[in-house]
Amino acid sequence: METLPVVKPLIQDPTMIFFVVLLIILFAPIVMSKLRIPHIIGMVLAGVLVGQHGLNILERGNSFEVFGQVGLYYIMFLAGLEMDLESVKKNSRRFVTFGLLTCFVPMALTYVMSVTVLGYSQRASFLLGCIMASNTLVAYPIIGRYGLGRNSSVMLSVGSSMISLFMALVMLAGLAGMFSEDSGLTFWLLFILKFAAFCVGSVVIIPRLTRYFLRRYSDAVMQYIFVMAVMFISAALSALIGLEGIFGAFFSGLILNRYIPQVSPLMNRIEFIGNALFIPFFLISVGMLINLRSLTTGPEVWGIMFLIAFFGTFGKALAAYLSALLFRLTKADGHMMFGLTSAHAAGAIAMVMVGKRLMVGPETPLADDNMLNGVVIMILVTCVISTLMTDYASRQIIFSENARPTSDDTGTDDEKIMVCVKYPEIAPQLLELAMLVRNHKMNCDLVALNVVYDGENSNADREQGIQLLEKLQQQASASEVRVQTQVRLATNIANGIKHAFRESGCSEVVMGMHVHTEVTTKFWGEFIQSLYNGLNRQILLMRFAQPLNTLRRIQVAVPSRAEFEPGFHRWLERLCRFAGQLDCRVQFHGRNESMEFIREYINSRHPSVRAEYTFMAHWNELPKLAGTIGDDHLFVVVTARKGTISYKNALDRLPDELTKYFSGTNLMIIFPDQYGETKEDKMSFTEAQHHEENSIYDTLLHWFKKSH
Repeated sequence: METLPVVKPLIQDPTMIFFVVLLIILFAPIVMSKLRIPHIIGMVLAGVLVGQHGLNILERGNSFEVFGQVGLYYIMFLAGLEMDLESVKKNSRRFVTFGLLTCFVPMALTYVMSVTVLGYSQRASFLLGCIMASNTLVAYPIIGRYGLGRNSSVMLSVGSSMISLFMALVMLAGLAGMFSEDSGLTFWLLFILKFAAFCVGSVVIIPRLTRYFLRRYSDAVMQYIFVMAVMFISAALSALIGLEGIFGAFFSGLILNRYIPQVSPLMNRIEFIGNALFIPFFLISVGMLINLRSLTTGPEVWGIMFLIAFFGTFGKALAAYLSALLFRLTKADGHMMFGLTSAHAAGAIAMVMVGKRLMVGPETPLADDNMLNGVVIMILVTCVISTLMTDYASRQIIFSENARPTSDDTGTDDEKIMVCVKYPEIAPQLLELAMLVRNHKMNCDLVALNVVYDGENSNADREQGIQLLEKLQQQASASEVRVQTQVRLATNIANGIKHAFRESGCSEVVMGMHVHTEVTTKFWGEFIQSLYNGLNRQILLMRFAQPLNTLRRIQVAVPSRAEFEPGFHRWLERLCRFAGQLDCRVQFHGRNESMEFIREYINSRHPSVRAEYTFMAHWNELPKLAGTIGDDHLFVVVTARKGTISYKNALDRLPDELTKYFSGTNLMIIFPDQYGETKEDKMSFTEAQHHEENSIYDTLLHWFKKSH
């Protein structure tokens, strides 16, 4: 590279440096939106402008290297967190096929071009081919903005990027090994051993450590720091065994995937901090690497840059559209696959710098200055192409998805979930449960209710209820979920809940299970009986033994003829959403007739849910399931009210059986919708009050006449 005189940057004060970076992060999206250009390009161009190769306002010092590296890790970590692992398992052949194509097609084209046109040696051409075989998910933040993290083409692109990156890094390690004395069989055996130890150790240790930590610590800051620590140690260990740290960051994201639900406050914090600070730092630091002045050194750099960018990008496009054709995907999916896999960033610089260190002669590096300059300019070109194509493909996919109805958007769902809270220990988990089972596409508000007994301590209890609901609002706001709160005074708690339920127009109730301090046959007591007898809508009773995101399996006991109840699809839909968010396996126990209906529903509407179906001949076999319920399982009992189709006398023993056989387990009891609306539901609240007043009047009149 051309040696430039050392000139101090215009701004050197750390406070002002951070201020300028924040201004770029703030105004780049505003300016780019006016020009209808993705804001990621604005970040990169701003880095070019303020960097030492531009106006020399800022120096790409240690702060940019550290924050930029964190941003790159963040992109790969988020990609791993947002992948649908069940879809990955089902489409593993597609991932491998596209990964191999997007790796070796551009590599082969670049290698042949480099040898025949540029006249590079075979080793230098191989290095250039490795650079173009890999790619960086620079445009991935666009996916988060459009909410397409689990789109099939996006997941294919992310998975194939990891495969191509892994292959490129292995080949680069082999190339570097050729220049060392230990380049034989010992080198490869040691590498395979280290790689296997890294993968096995991560898969065994990280899940156990995560479950242990999440069960014992619920503090938001501590959970975030723990997740970041796991990401960085994985990245460091990945670099230690000879792979880039971004592979370890992505791998840790895959492992933590099932412990961080997409709608959880922790996931929201991870995305927010990354998108607000670290990822923009990375994009700006990439721009600061680009030296546009190198284009003035002569036409040779222009030719190298054009050939590298053209053949590498053409190879990525060929692999993407060929894979889309083989997999019978849409044209928009092909655009997405090409857009995400075509960009190169700091990884390309790192690879070419490896070539600069490998000496083929006394003073002749494997990669010369022209190759370095061409690769640096190629980064800018591919970042622009990738960003524009990804943004275009995202909009096309969104338009196509909105054009056809989805299984969740039937237009007839009256979903509005009420969360009844009283005890501060379990209230956050009840709200989390409601957020996991809600329809996120409908984006309906949740209703948080605290009913206070109208007695001597009602004022103090009301203040405590207000404080509790304020904390729940803060928790929900971390996931960008709106919560309507209400504190209600009532002389009868069950009636207070029923009246608030009807006033708010809710569709179902989520509440904690009353825990008795002494052994009693009244498992849920008169309060719950009064509630489910007075409400014909769905009621979810929950007992927590450990955090929801540490559950590994859901076991559901289904009574016979449950499929004929009006609320069958509602509770099944909620369980499918719940299992999908937690990536849990669901095992249903019941009669074959019911299992067929459940299987058909899940296969048609939630094919990614991992469901199993076990025959249970009679409800009397319920106690036998106790031996199969683990500490990290959730046991779900679908029950029924008296007089309904699926009700049976054996359900009368349910409270005793739950107390005797299932104490200490994570437990959910579902009372499904029954027979539509009751007479009370059909009344308006005013009519109900009028009816109550008339009843009181008639009673008093009857008593007066009788007494006289």
